[in-house]
Amino acid sequence: MQLNTVKLFKFNLLDYVFFRVTSTTGVGRTIRARKLSPKYLGSYQILRSIGSVAYEIAMPPQLANLHPVFHVSQLSKYVPDPSHVLEAENVQVREDLYVEVQPIKIVESQNKQLRGKTISLVKVVWDSRTSDST
Repeated sequence: MQLNTVKLFKFNLLDYVFFRVTSTTGVGRTIRARKLSPKYLGSYQILRSIGSVAYEIAMPPQLANLHPVFHVSQLSKYVPDPSHVLEAENVQVREDLYVEVQPIKIVESQNKQLRGKTISLVKVVWDSRTSDST
């Protein structure tokens, strides 16, 4: 009998990492992942290792509401490259690692008749850069 084992990454002190976030709408439902939706924030420096599977990372002041210790499964390694220009967006991350997304505009709306009921269908754009909509 063979057990499936998950390979966990090891990070060194002073490495740079990204941490995983999930987008939600204003009503608390998760937005479907799209190709260009942000899945990670960073890069942030590892300050110390806590046990074998947790790391403390240096958090910027705008993310002070988050606990700075993350499980290795929530981190992704960043390989520094001098040609990369990283611009930090002003993103508010909740304690449960969700990024709240507000609707930008309503693109379409229509009414459908289903089983004698009228149902309103609305197409909402959540991100104008990526045209992420539901």
